[in-house]
Amino acid sequence: MKIIPAIDIIDGKCVRLSKGDYGTKKIYNENPLEIAKEFENFGIKYLHLVDLDGAKSKHIVNQKVLETIAKETSLEIDFGGGLKTLEDIEIAFNSGAKQITIGSISVQDPEFCSSLIDRYGEKIILGADCFQRKIKTSGWLEESELNIIEFILEYQKKGIKNVICTDISKDGMLEGPSTELYQDILNQTAVQLTASGGISCLEDVYKMKEIGCSGTIIGKAIYEGRISLNQLQNFIQNA
Repeated sequence: MKIIPAIDIIDGKCVRLSKGDYGTKKIYNENPLEIAKEFENFGIKYLHLVDLDGAKSKHIVNQKVLETIAKETSLEIDFGGGLKTLEDIEIAFNSGAKQITIGSISVQDPEFCSSLIDRYGEKIILGADCFQRKIKTSGWLEESELNIIEFILEYQKKGIKNVICTDISKDGMLEGPSTELYQDILNQTAVQLTASGGISCLEDVYKMKEIGCSGTIIGKAIYEGRISLNQLQNFIQNA
């Protein structure tokens, strides 16, 4: 299982939110590159980089942060937030993203997203963010009536292989992940699932591995010292 730390960006700075509420923003570092290099130094190979300004403004904003981290580290970066046009997606790839996550646009323009999957294959990750099992979009500011599992199944038919699922009610709360939701997704679909939201301790990470997740995104638990980079390094080495 991949260990994937998260760096969320607002105004070029590393921040974390609670339940996707921009009003809860907490700045952890003025320089995201410093954090990315620290992750790399502890044997981490992957990074989930989210352009929160982009998610809110509906177009890519913080590509310079992506470009800098991609140039200065060897981390494999999946990038998301506000990617709604082919131009923005190409900017993300040209700036160093190995994969990109499609979120809001997957709800708003399924045909366009089908063409992206056909064009880029497994470089496209489906971002399935939900609240009470209903998909939410636009930086989690807009609701839909789409059921999370039905939504994933529709994209599975389109050829999607990789899905990141965030239960918004858990995100940034350090209260544990939505194990039952992730188990249901794994039981009812055939996608490679990365769990995101609520990871609070190393036991949660092992639980995600146990149920069959292909990756786990960890954010605030690292920044608040609930999980140390030494612990993650040991997990990776033992795995």
